[in-house]
Amino acid sequence: MLRRFKHYFGFTKKELNGILVLCFLLLFVFLVPYVLPLFEEHARQQDMVLAAEAGALMEVKKVPDGGKSEPSARETREIKKIEYFRFDPNLATLSDWTKLGLTDKQALVIEHYRAKGGQFRKPEDLKKIYSISPRLYEALEPYIYISSGSEKEEHPIKPAAGYPSRTKVQTDIVVDLNTADSSLLETLRGIGPVLASRIIRYRDRLGGFHSSEQLLEVYGIDSARYSGLEKQIAVGSAQVRLININTASFDDLKSNPYLSFKQMNAILRYRKQHGPFSSLDDLRKIAILNEEILRKIAPYLSF
Repeated sequence: MLRRFKHYFGFTKKELNGILVLCFLLLFVFLVPYVLPLFEEHARQQDMVLAAEAGALMEVKKVPDGGKSEPSARETREIKKIEYFRFDPNLATLSDWTKLGLTDKQALVIEHYRAKGGQFRKPEDLKKIYSISPRLYEALEPYIYISSGSEKEEHPIKPAAGYPSRTKVQTDIVVDLNTADSSLLETLRGIGPVLASRIIRYRDRLGGFHSSEQLLEVYGIDSARYSGLEKQIAVGSAQVRLININTASFDDLKSNPYLSFKQMNAILRYRKQHGPFSSLDDLRKIAILNEEILRKIAPYLSF
């Protein structure tokens, strides 16, 4: 009996080593979902160190004997540096920010944001800067003043060190999204080299814009940024690049960002089974294509 038991349940040394390694791997896989969030939280806390240092309201250090509270030496030095005054976040200089209690790094973050075309249209916009903590914003809010457009023209914003100066935006010029190059796109308010490059790459994938609202589909352009650009952009009469749906291959369809791989395969299979498409109504017979997709791809198809 013992021999039969060993025959079925006995393991060699190599097999035992393999089982041991397998157990360690299973344990590792089991623990990963619990350990990984701890590392992510640690990284998040490191990213927020700068914001945490921005607290303008210093915590008061208590005296051990229970007497009156008094600030530490470091806090006393920092408190002496803070000088609150009325300021415009669109015009404030580096020295202004440091007088208000910001560190040099925090002030540079704001300068870099403005150098890239960012603007503060209302006091709450200052809270969107990641280096500004809620406590610091609460201390600064009563002193924030957004100047009018004419005042800003008298005091143009100087770019931070290391950033090229930006050409003044000419609001009376309308930029054609289908013909503009990168340098022309960068003259638009809030559009830097990175966004200009993304717009051109997306335009090439589409085959041209047929509506200026398609700019919202470019990563990094939200409704707020688009509303500031809407009066300065247009889609000219340039013909968009059409795809012949009856002769297009998978590679031809792949360039269009609106279609998924499953939808492309469905179009090709339907055409192979039922013959050429005569109109958009034929595409509606493909269940995987909904009205939203058809509305987006219609300007780029020919039959």
